[in-house]
Amino acid sequence: TMNKPKIARPEESQPAHALWFDRKKYVTINFVVQRPKDVKVDIQDDKMILCCKNQTDDVIYNELYFYDKVQKFDSRETVHERTIHVLLRKMKPDFAWPRLQRDEAKASWIAVDFDNWRDWDNEEDEGKEEFDRYADMIQEMASENKGAAPDMDDLSDVSAEQ
Repeated sequence: TMNKPKIARPEESQPAHALWFDRKKYVTINFVVQRPKDVKVDIQDDKMILCCKNQTDDVIYNELYFYDKVQKFDSRETVHERTIHVLLRKMKPDFAWPRLQRDEAKASWIAVDFDNWRDWDNEEDEGKEEFDRYADMIQEMASENKGAAPDMDDLSDVSAEQ
């Protein structure tokens, strides 16, 4: 496997605002970027870097060290009209992340996505339902954006049923 080129920190950049929420098996981050382009994402097991441009050609750069390890080969990003959606599979499922970053100092650009924050007690233990929900959401977003849905054939065969 080829190593992705490391993303160098641009001289001038600003971080995208990031909304995140925690699930039993996954952590989800939505980076808010209007019409992102030249998107580069590097997900490692302990950190990630996002670099792109927005619709006004501002350079966006986010670098964060995760609170806990993730499975980088089972994590992925999808690019949408107004967000870059990152799904991180936790190395330790059923372990709550009290915060997104390893560092206790809160970054001003990170916020909790309370609309999607859910009490684990009410969450199904089955990960498949989570994937189906995620795949459905991608399908919806794709049809709203009139774009093609990202290739997610490794998740489930949702697109075939539509």
